[in-house]
Amino acid sequence: MGDSLVNDPTFSALKFALDGLSRQQEVLGQNIANVDTPKYLAQTVDFQSTLKRALGQNKVMPLSTTHAQHIAFNDQPFGIQTTFRQGGSVRADGNDVDIDVEMEAMTENNIQYQALTQMISKKFLLLKNIVSGR
Repeated sequence: MGDSLVNDPTFSALKFALDGLSRQQEVLGQNIANVDTPKYLAQTVDFQSTLKRALGQNKVMPLSTTHAQHIAFNDQPFGIQTTFRQGGSVRADGNDVDIDVEMEAMTENNIQYQALTQMISKKFLLLKNIVSGR
């Protein structure tokens, strides 16, 4: 049973989405921190298209390895890419960070993260109720 829980496609997708939202939050924080840095270009994270592509192909997404001794489980090319945000207006100092855009994106990111964590909590509650026979 433990193996099927770990390999559950729902948990795999939710974990990848939470990882993507976490990375997006980091990038948004960097953008806000550099709002007055000359020649700084705003960055963005597009993990949603990677997630959709992975789910559409029914492939298992890789687990993150944060230490050299971690075991690599999968060599699939499903990474979270950071790119420069397109379409912003560049100020005279070469910076294109718009604080209003960043704050809106951060709010949306927080709402999505909260929704996903609630989904995971409800899934665990369902499993708990199944195991306890309720």
